[in-house]
Parts: sequence; structure tokens; C-alpha cells
Amino acid sequence: MELVLFLGIQATGKSTFYKQRYADTHIRLNLDMLRTRHRETILLNACLAAKQPCVIDNTNPTKLERARYIEAAQQNNFSVKGLFFASGIEAALSRNQSRPKDKIIPELAIRGTRNRLETPDYGEGFDRLHYVTTTESGDFSVVEWESDI
Repeated sequence: MELVLFLGIQATGKSTFYKQRYADTHIRLNLDMLRTRHRETILLNACLAAKQPCVIDNTNPTKLERARYIEAAQQNNFSVKGLFFASGIEAALSRNQSRPKDKIIPELAIRGTRNRLETPDYGEGFDRLHYVTTTESGDFSVVEWESDI
């Protein structure tokens, strides 16, 4: 079983990536949808107990924030795959402005997440790590993690 942990600032394509690559196979846990950590924890525990693959579709910017998911997955014999959505702040802000008005995130929030963003590493407990970028055509490129990128 697999827990996929999305990492990256807002407006980098995480939710779109989920819909394109995981919607048919993995349950999506997302605080925008669930609204509270309590609800998220209930759903996470249900996925782990049922051996249901899942995706944590949040920003998860710090090692501390990621640790709760990684530890829970490991305790339940899930592999943990990290997908780091690499994007410059200006590109994310531009994508954010193209969202419907009710989905636009305040610029201050995006910049705040960027300021807190810690680069992931295998020492956190990931079984696999990948970079995800958006190509000029709007597709996604996924490459295996290299510490020197």
C-alpha cells in the first residue's frame, strides 16, 4: 500500500496532478475539502486501516508537518512516496491569478508557505522522492529525486 505526500507551495498544480494521475486509484485527503485536522485524521486512519492507497494533497512545507503522515504510514506498512512540486514563486503567483475569483489564495499566504518550505530528504522516511514540474505545454514532468538539483 502507498501513501503519496504532495509537497510544495500553493498554485503549483498539486490538485490538478492528483486528478490526472491518482483519482482512479488513491483517496484524496485535502484540508481545503475536509476543513479540519480532526476530519483529516479520521479519513487518514480509515485509509490506513483499510489498506487503501491515499494522497495527502496539502502544501506540507516543513519536515515536522510531514512527519505525522510518514510515521502513520510506516506504522501501517505503507510505502511513502514524496512528490515535490518545484515552482518559482512568480510562476505560482501567476497561476493563482488565473484561478476563479473564489479560489484565489492571498499572495501573502503563498509567500508565507514559500518562506517555510523545507526541502525534503530521504532521512525523513520517504521510500521514494520525485520532483514535479509543469512544462511549457501545461503537462507535468516527474523526475527521480537527486539531492543536487
